[in-house]
Amino acid sequence: MESLKTAAGSTFMASFDSSYFGTPPWDIGRPQPEIVRLAAAGEIRGRVLDVGCGTGENILHLSELGHEAVGVDMSPRAIEKARRKAEERGQKVRFVVGDALALERLGTHFDSVIDSGLFHTFSNRERGIFQRSLRSVLRKGGAYFMMCFSEHEPDNWGGPRRVTQREIRDTFVKPWQVNYIREARFETNWPAIEGHAWLCSMTLM
Repeated sequence: MESLKTAAGSTFMASFDSSYFGTPPWDIGRPQPEIVRLAAAGEIRGRVLDVGCGTGENILHLSELGHEAVGVDMSPRAIEKARRKAEERGQKVRFVVGDALALERLGTHFDSVIDSGLFHTFSNRERGIFQRSLRSVLRKGGAYFMMCFSEHEPDNWGGPRRVTQREIRDTFVKPWQVNYIREARFETNWPAIEGHAWLCSMTLM
């Protein structure tokens, strides 16, 4: 299995990896509808990186549409599941165990980056590191598409941090251009989650 060293804490990584012994709430067995819609609208272009790809449904969908595709996740168990899916479906996707805060270690560049449910896991300090990590792999003029839980999601089920539009805009300042932030919904397999989210598009200028 292809792997890059991770800067993430080993305890956190082990805890996250263990969620893939079963089926975590975000692993719905199909691509997120918002990603499908972005692709159908032609917004996702060229060579694509899925950062925090989980078991790969989003990037496998984009590969099926003809995009050259790479998926990165910190969980070895998730990446192994993603690789098996690709093999079973006859799709050529590069899956890597790696750290989203050190994407430069991939040694390559992309026209588009997608992020479905990763950004809201970061601390305030990590957000700045993450946007710089993105800049190391996204070509100028390339687009980053991100979906994160919004502050409208109830906080009584103990899920990830909720994120406001202001926090997003404060993270993605020049050389980023925020194209839009609009309301969206995560689909999950856990009824307690309503799925209120922000769907964002940013261009690296």
